[in-house]
Amino acid sequence: MVLPKLSSIRSKRDIGTSLSEINVTPFVDVMLVLLVIFMVTTPMMQSGMAVNLPQAETDTAPAETGMKLTVTADKFINIDEGKGTISVININLLENRIRSYYQGKTKKVIYINGDELVPYGFVVGIMDIAKKCGVETVGLGTAPPDDKPKNK
Repeated sequence: MVLPKLSSIRSKRDIGTSLSEINVTPFVDVMLVLLVIFMVTTPMMQSGMAVNLPQAETDTAPAETGMKLTVTADKFINIDEGKGTISVININLLENRIRSYYQGKTKKVIYINGDELVPYGFVVGIMDIAKKCGVETVGLGTAPPDDKPKNK
């Protein structure tokens, strides 16, 4: 019986071998970074926009579903179409966005939450655009009054 030379076996292993194990450490690192990014950004997408609504004694809870517009103090219009996402839009593009949202819908309701520092004329302009698009009902959001008297 003839035994092969050890040097020939060793040389074949050195030349033709490949690493058959996958290094999962970089993969786990990337997944953990993505997890942290999603954990940080998810609460921001759900929280909506913070605006200081004008105060009123009556309740203004929306009774029906519809498009919700939030106008910030610096006149940015944020649209919540009820899909869980909020997008910022220019007032010049608002008419097209409202028309496309209500295309084919019979009930047309919009709720506007405007910051108390937004000029009244700006909110009226938004209401005018909504009426041009065929919106029948426009609701204005308010906050409940504070119990503390304001010092003026």
